[in-house]
Amino acid sequence: MRAMTTHDHAAMMSEPSMAKAMEADMRRRFWVALALTIPLAIMAGHVPGLRMPVHSRAASWIGLVLATPVVFWCGWIFISGAASVLRHRALDMSVLIAVGVLAAYLSSVYLTIIGYPVAYYEAAAMLVTFVLFGHWMEMKSRRGTSDALHALFDLVPPQARVVRDGREEMVPTGAVAVGDVLRMLPGEKIPVDGEVIEGETEVDEALITGESAPVHKRPGEPVIGGAINVSGAVLARATKVGSDTVLAQIASLVERAQNSKAPGQRLADRAAAVLVIVAVGAGVATFIGWKVLAHAPFLTALTFAISAIVIACPDALGLATPTAVAVSTGLAAKRNILIKDAATLEGMSRIRTIVLDKTGTLTIGAPTVTEVEPVGDVRPDDLLRIAAALSSSSTHPLSAATVRAANDRKLTIAKASDVENIPGKGLRGRLDGQEVLVGNAALLADKGVAAGTAQEVAERLAGAGRSLVFVAKGGVVLGVLGVADAVRPSSRAAIADLKAMGIEPVLISGDTQGTAERVAREVGIQKVFAEVRPEEKAAHVQRLQQAGQVVAMVGDGVNDAPALAQADIGIAIGAGTDVAAQAARVVLMRSDPSDIAKAIRLSKATVRKMKQNLAWASVYNLLAIPVAAGVFYHSLGWSLQPAVSALLMSMSSIVVALNAVSLRWARV
Repeated sequence: MRAMTTHDHAAMMSEPSMAKAMEADMRRRFWVALALTIPLAIMAGHVPGLRMPVHSRAASWIGLVLATPVVFWCGWIFISGAASVLRHRALDMSVLIAVGVLAAYLSSVYLTIIGYPVAYYEAAAMLVTFVLFGHWMEMKSRRGTSDALHALFDLVPPQARVVRDGREEMVPTGAVAVGDVLRMLPGEKIPVDGEVIEGETEVDEALITGESAPVHKRPGEPVIGGAINVSGAVLARATKVGSDTVLAQIASLVERAQNSKAPGQRLADRAAAVLVIVAVGAGVATFIGWKVLAHAPFLTALTFAISAIVIACPDALGLATPTAVAVSTGLAAKRNILIKDAATLEGMSRIRTIVLDKTGTLTIGAPTVTEVEPVGDVRPDDLLRIAAALSSSSTHPLSAATVRAANDRKLTIAKASDVENIPGKGLRGRLDGQEVLVGNAALLADKGVAAGTAQEVAERLAGAGRSLVFVAKGGVVLGVLGVADAVRPSSRAAIADLKAMGIEPVLISGDTQGTAERVAREVGIQKVFAEVRPEEKAAHVQRLQQAGQVVAMVGDGVNDAPALAQADIGIAIGAGTDVAAQAARVVLMRSDPSDIAKAIRLSKATVRKMKQNLAWASVYNLLAIPVAAGVFYHSLGWSLQPAVSALLMSMSSIVVALNAVSLRWARV
């Protein structure tokens, strides 16, 4: 499989530029509209203390000159959008805006031509100006939240050092193919996803996975494109290139989420079709009511009719949910939480039960030395140092765990000699001229070494579900290492957070009942499904759903795929798995269970903003229509000029946009 072509890569890289260009165009239209609208507002007397000394007839013609470019250049995106929608026999927000703008503008042109002393050009211009401002703010917030994400592409170096036929050559990153061997020197950025095949190094993956400390990489371990090779020169084989890399998939997921429609937004689109009819109907009914029934002058009836049409255009309804979705998914991405679509973002707020896989989710997913128990006068560090001296010569998972524990304590590991692997039992070697044994009880028995006082320690650790590693030197047992799949440091706090939100956590595992229950007790989970095969996990999720629960499943995205797909919300945890697992709707890049609660809190905060915005946009406009139509004019003296209606309508959009942007300060 070849990488993307240079053209494809350039196209992907250009997406942020396109978004920036669109925002710049919207900004330019807004400033031009504002510059032309200000004199219109002054001539109409809407600026306190200012009024141009222009005759009313001349003011109408000046208004025509100033308003025409505002309507037909600055506001053309709405008019052309409305025309396109109408050609497809549909109605949406652009039709609402176009109706309001053209009603005010065309009626003003008519009044100007017939010589009326009053026109409403400022209403049309103000409507365009404020709607442009609202959309500019939306685009700015949408682009702002994804800028950091798209900047990830800048992490990919433009060229890669490829080893072909024994020779090194520099090639464009876009020309790297799966299977190519890459040489990466210290300090260089990794061009594509790959697997180390020679050498060891430390890799800084902080900008991609959120892991603050450099990660040690050995042959057989993966590296991510865009990460920094910190310390050693290594050879790696390319495994994923182009759109398959972690960075490309991150960008794709978040872009899809920001452009998708939440159920609330689909409701807003349906409401727009109704509100077009409401707006036009309100204008016609208002005109007929004043002109025919109340026998009001033509100008009065027209004024109220235009005010009703203008204020019935709830542009805020169109901004209510996409702005919140854009801000929220961008915030999630910055926190290394990838949400695939807006429906998932909204759906997470309804989770009531969350099923968590044990291995790799609540636990680290690899053997870890959890206890170092010396006997006699032996110091813990000395016990671990002796065990690591032999273990460093073995690739067994328990040996790797021992060496890792010694490295974590920054111990100096001596080199043992004559190290022999005894299958199923452990290691034998020599250190400081004495025989050293590192292994299980069977190894001690074979060599005639008595466990002595270490036996009590071993029984206690075994009772806690630990694997045992005895360490003996010179025929004397020095102590015991307890090894287990250690619980992640953040797991207990993560479970407490979920419980505080009223969500019931459930642990599911293929391990024995005793091991699963031990982990469950350690993290604070009461409900446990143990000895469950991978293909059975989906059935357990389904049974919880049948009990009326909205269920989320958290797993590694590979062997948990059926359960992830069955759940209402599937959450894949960890950058070590396929980050774009198709079965999952949410991906937690940091392998940190605390991010589950963060994602749910962000979802709840987003849904609150959506509901607030939809309520404000709908109620505000529906209540304002009777006032604009002059229903309370005779009884209370309330009336709204078309320009004031445009201002109030657009202020509603600005309130909605600012309310959505306030998500950035939500505590998650």
